[in-house]
Amino acid sequence: MAVLSSPGVGSGLDINGLVQKLVAAERAPQQAQITRAQASTVTTISALGTLKGALGSFQNALSPLSTLSSITSRSATSSDTDIFTASASSSAVPASYDIEVLSVASAHQISSRGFLNGSAHVVGTGTLTIGVGTSNFQIAIPDTANTLAGIRDAINSATGNDNLVRATIVNGTDGAHLVLSGQTTGAANTISVAAAGGDGGLAPLAFSTGVTNQYMQPRVAADSQVRIAGSLQNSSSSTITTAIDGVTLNLLDADVGETHRLTIANDTAAVTSRIRKFVDEFNSLGRQFANLRGYEPATKRAGPLLGDSFLRAVEGEVRGKLTDRVSGLTGNYQSLAGIGITTSKDGTLTLDDTKLQAALTADFSGVAAIFGSTDGVAARLTAVITPRLATDAELDVRSKRLNEKSVALQKDLTNLDARMQKVEARYRAQFNALDSLLSKLQSSSTFLTQQLDSISKISID
Repeated sequence: MAVLSSPGVGSGLDINGLVQKLVAAERAPQQAQITRAQASTVTTISALGTLKGALGSFQNALSPLSTLSSITSRSATSSDTDIFTASASSSAVPASYDIEVLSVASAHQISSRGFLNGSAHVVGTGTLTIGVGTSNFQIAIPDTANTLAGIRDAINSATGNDNLVRATIVNGTDGAHLVLSGQTTGAANTISVAAAGGDGGLAPLAFSTGVTNQYMQPRVAADSQVRIAGSLQNSSSSTITTAIDGVTLNLLDADVGETHRLTIANDTAAVTSRIRKFVDEFNSLGRQFANLRGYEPATKRAGPLLGDSFLRAVEGEVRGKLTDRVSGLTGNYQSLAGIGITTSKDGTLTLDDTKLQAALTADFSGVAAIFGSTDGVAARLTAVITPRLATDAELDVRSKRLNEKSVALQKDLTNLDARMQKVEARYRAQFNALDSLLSKLQSSSTFLTQQLDSISKISID
């Protein structure tokens, strides 16, 4: 705020000092009230953000446990990962299979005869029609693109070449070769090239399987073939998803005459990791609950959400959903306590890993159902948390309102500055008027004193 210099000229009053003290006295209670409100608002905004973050982290830990399909992980192990790898979904049945990879699908590749002048060799003009399987596209080769490099570029940039084939130039001792590589595997996806029109120079680039051509075939178009448990399976891809329900095979190399073992099993390691994360995130959430609502008698410091009804309701519901038995279960495992997850006196969860592993070994599906069934622990907790994290839910609305309040309080401070400037101006005007009046009174007093002194001298004479 600007300070106007206006010392008392005639009266000797310290107008600056008086005005500053009066303005400060008037400003202090109002500014203190706004500052306290700002601090409280910012603290609450931060606390709600902390709560939202903790609930979000716990929700993320619940996600892979909330359905039977997400929790009942299967592991797929190949006895020779140089021949094939595999993955399995929750629908796969634990079992083992002997697999023989007879062939791996490949994409067709052809290489033209060598052109002695390299990529700059002038081949000719006309039209090329290139096919891959049942698809084809056509390109015109004019005089401006009649070199080997020009033809390569025309093929790669052709509008109809929707990732069907890629053209490259490979240089050898016999010259430059135009190499066409199909982009789709399978025996049906052979490459064909037809040349027509122009000066006839494109004729050496024509190719058709089963016909004498001026091309080599570094790689033939082939299907994958695999024997699983004695049954043959063909596929145009090296990735096979239809041979075993819920299992994806990735074929890497053929090994004719040799079988390799594929083992599908319950992935207890993955489930254990998810359950541990669930316990850790629950305990982290519990610590945040305690910090936000807590009170320290020694320091008389209260948590920012002490007594908050929203926090109290959420914590109560979350803790309540842990202890109930899961309805619909009939096996030996029907609650968290049954698989080694218990609540300590301080409200934290404790995991007995030995008991959990025994439960997973004895009844993997039963353990999964405790979390992922319709009334499972993860499903119940998700139903508590998800609505509270939704846009325009109470937590979101409160945060928005508090942010709006923070903006309004900052505006109040700006308005207070403006008001105090006016108050200062008013006080200065009043004190300047008083100073002027006192100056005049002082002048009158001096004049009267002088007159009285004159009269006194006359009387004496």
